[in-house]
Amino acid sequence: MPIRWDDINPNKGARLTRPREIYAALQGRRWPRLRPEQNEVLETWYERRNESDLVLKQNTGGGKTLTGLLIAQSSLHEGVGPAVFLVPDKFLIQQVVGEANDAKIAVTTDAKDESFRSQRAILITTFHKLLNGRSVFGVRNVKKVVPLGIVVVDDAHAALSATGGLFAPKIPASCQAYGKLINLFASDLASQSPKAYADIAAGEPGAPIRVPPKAVADRAQEIMAIVRPHAADEAIDTLLYSWPFVADSLKLATITVTSSVVEIRTPCPEVDIIPAFAHAKRRVYLTATLEDEGVLVTELDANADAVRRPITPNQASDLGDRIILAPLSINPRLADTAVQQLARGFADGDRNGDGTIESVPVNVVVLVPSDYAANRWRAFADAVLHVGDMQPLIERMKKGDHIGVVVLVNKYDGVDLPGDACRLLIIDGIPTPLTPHERRASAALVGSMFFKAREVQRIEQGMGRGIRDVGDYCAVLVVNSDAALTLRDSTLRAFYSPATRAQIELSQQVSDQIQGESINVIGDLLDTFLERKPQWVTKSLEATADVTYDSAGNVTELAAGRREAFNRAVAGDPDGAVLVLRSAIDTVSEPLLKGWYLEELAAYEHLVDATAAEKTLSAARKLNSAVLKPNVPPSRKKVAGPAAQGVAAANYLASTYVDPRSMELAVGSLFDNIVWGVEEAADLAEEQFRLLGCHLGFASNRPEKEDRDGGPDNLWALSPSRFAIIELKTDVSRPSPVITKSEAEQLVHSMAWFSDHYPEAVDAVPVLVHPSAELDSQAHVPPRTRIMTKEHVQHLRRDVEAMVRELSASGSWGDSAAVASALARHQLTAEQVLARHSMEARR
Repeated sequence: MPIRWDDINPNKGARLTRPREIYAALQGRRWPRLRPEQNEVLETWYERRNESDLVLKQNTGGGKTLTGLLIAQSSLHEGVGPAVFLVPDKFLIQQVVGEANDAKIAVTTDAKDESFRSQRAILITTFHKLLNGRSVFGVRNVKKVVPLGIVVVDDAHAALSATGGLFAPKIPASCQAYGKLINLFASDLASQSPKAYADIAAGEPGAPIRVPPKAVADRAQEIMAIVRPHAADEAIDTLLYSWPFVADSLKLATITVTSSVVEIRTPCPEVDIIPAFAHAKRRVYLTATLEDEGVLVTELDANADAVRRPITPNQASDLGDRIILAPLSINPRLADTAVQQLARGFADGDRNGDGTIESVPVNVVVLVPSDYAANRWRAFADAVLHVGDMQPLIERMKKGDHIGVVVLVNKYDGVDLPGDACRLLIIDGIPTPLTPHERRASAALVGSMFFKAREVQRIEQGMGRGIRDVGDYCAVLVVNSDAALTLRDSTLRAFYSPATRAQIELSQQVSDQIQGESINVIGDLLDTFLERKPQWVTKSLEATADVTYDSAGNVTELAAGRREAFNRAVAGDPDGAVLVLRSAIDTVSEPLLKGWYLEELAAYEHLVDATAAEKTLSAARKLNSAVLKPNVPPSRKKVAGPAAQGVAAANYLASTYVDPRSMELAVGSLFDNIVWGVEEAADLAEEQFRLLGCHLGFASNRPEKEDRDGGPDNLWALSPSRFAIIELKTDVSRPSPVITKSEAEQLVHSMAWFSDHYPEAVDAVPVLVHPSAELDSQAHVPPRTRIMTKEHVQHLRRDVEAMVRELSASGSWGDSAAVASALARHQLTAEQVLARHSMEARR
């Protein structure tokens, strides 16, 4: 009879455990051998494999997924199973399954599959499938636990961006519990911000408010009684899957309220709720762009010492080729649609823009943060896709189909676009925070280096979509001013990973040679790159040849201290939590960041010493005006208008900018961030108006944010005697956005506030920034009210940018006489700016 060769196993009884040997033994694998970088990482992992937490860092396209699969397979061979491989979302499951099939590694997507339970196959599933309060792998004291041997988290940065939703229950306004919680904390919310509470009570968009920690701790039982009856409601999935993570720690919870949702979260997630994850023998995190590995400690309770020692290849040159350009940095005067037209031309094969097809058409992928941003591309795009509907078209692109210009909305990570699937990648904007807590944190930390580092991380995640192999290549354009600044500013550029930074610096050298040139010249440079001309390829290989990874993981004392403090508090030791967190905060030098985490410290202190907690909150408010108000807030100084606007503006510009192009980009960024029709962007818009006032030489502040006592969103002291009291309604998204009665009343209240606080003021002009200048029949605004519509803001942008370009060209932005002259010439003086850039309200 013939021999059944498929049944013959040369390693029977002695299963291979070293990953490279396992791979070599896989029959029918697609790739004959592992890359050198994969071998280096796998060998180091094998030596350290018994550490409970390990971070593996490889560049995008460096083969992390196969590395992770081999680690899981090795663990199974060693008897450390079952094995789970986690991806950020369902979209990526089949992508990993396909890679496993190519390597002939046994996998399944069914947690009930016997091959997984018997440790013969790796389960591929989502992060959410394991880490949720109703996990099929078991929940502490609730549901039988399925022990796991190894958990591999692929794209850890993307998975972590989802953990806020996983661990923080949200109660929508449609749920009865929402109204009961609002009533329970009504006086506490109103004491923090009368204006924001009025918005919440009216069901209108507005700033999120945190409930003071003492109120939460004192009423934990009442919170439980209100929320618990709804916690099993399958119609409220934002509560159903996450409630168990906070239910036992309500006294420690941070509760943040908006007009649409109440969010409950703890300072760090209590991942012990899921023993299968918390007690897995091995947890491996795969990441490319995780600049701050500390989030693995704070969010997932990873061992800080292990995370500080990431495993990387010896060299960081395992990266596909990219040219990374910022058209606005090359020429700030480009037409608004110049990049869109360039993208359309490259997608059609018309790279010269002359209407003829002279090149092979390519797929162009555009990443945008929102539907609002996507609207700028609709006239040029062949498809606008969201997470829920993108998979079919993405699969076609990956198979080689030419689609053209494809816009992906708010999908900056977790999508692989290898080879011809994407040859030109455009990043148009940075995602805005969506949850109430994230919005508060963003408002509190905007302008800090911590905030900027997070922005860079999101940009770099987006940049990685177009290269999936060391032999791959993709041109990258960043088209908004914020992102362009991260390429130009050396301080911000340092937040990028070493290999990406090397590519940016090479691209910057080339950009410097075409400063001020047209979009056609930028297109010619992209053509040189895409045609793989040796002038570029040679220089690119030289730029990345000797780049190495950062050898140490960035886990700050603050990150480690926050996690230890939370663990101590959960264990019933709030005194120990206070000591640990205070010591960690003492290592922080950045005022905004320190103030923000002093608020967290005060929440622990409220459990042991209310007087000390109030003192801590007072100290926090002096450093960061966005944190909670103590019972006796520190006094605020009045703003005083400049005696000479030109001198004040020149002093501000000279102290802020040393590079004229950075100044132009920063001013462009300021207006880019005044986004209309997006509720989550309202606070950022208010900050831009504050900064705009400073650039124009006015004394400018945000009374409502700083004092939260009913003041206006912005106050411009135009001169010693003239003031602009500004309310912003840029977040209005109604189909018919007339000025409502309540919106007009807010301006009335702000004027009353101003009269109380500045009784000596001679001239006060009320200003409403609103998409419409038309008043509802019931709306009554104060006398002399000026309305600044979207069109007025656009006109203001043109005038401010023209002034800045003029000062930039002459190098005179620090010359008070030149600045004063430019302000007058562009009608931006205290006497002219409102008259030119606003109008009277109309019925």
